[in-house]
Amino acid sequence: MKNYILLLLLTSGLAWTQNDEATINTLLTNWHKAAAEANYTNYFKVLTPDAIYIGTDATENWNKTQFEAFAKPYFDKGKAWSFTALERHVYFSKDKKTAWFDELLNTQMKICRGSGVLIKIKNKWMIQHYVLSMTIPNSTTDEVVKAKEVEENALIDKLKR
Repeated sequence: MKNYILLLLLTSGLAWTQNDEATINTLLTNWHKAAAEANYTNYFKVLTPDAIYIGTDATENWNKTQFEAFAKPYFDKGKAWSFTALERHVYFSKDKKTAWFDELLNTQMKICRGSGVLIKIKNKWMIQHYVLSMTIPNSTTDEVVKAKEVEENALIDKLKR
């Protein structure tokens, strides 16, 4: 009987994790799809009220309100951006109330990396923090640094002040 109860507890925990992982994968896939379809409501409703979005440019560090203001003109034009996951990994805190993920994305910028944190609010997963970054092949690092040097040196000087 003890073994049966232990097995039941272990399998129910595994099922929970698999179910939540599937839910998060669906949420993220649909979130990216909402951007591609310029569905502003569906895109922003999965972000927590205090969500942070960090984009590829060093100046893109927005709270939800700021990100909505930045993104609205793109959505109003009928197409924001199109990201499709090539690979995604999801991880959970021990209390199962926080999850984090990383993903490789096929985008108009070629391969990008997304990563973020989700929290469970009233039994519903929501994105609290998202970071988008462009990947740079190691073999092209010198060229990329040279291409961004002038603009980012100015920003470095400004941020140091």
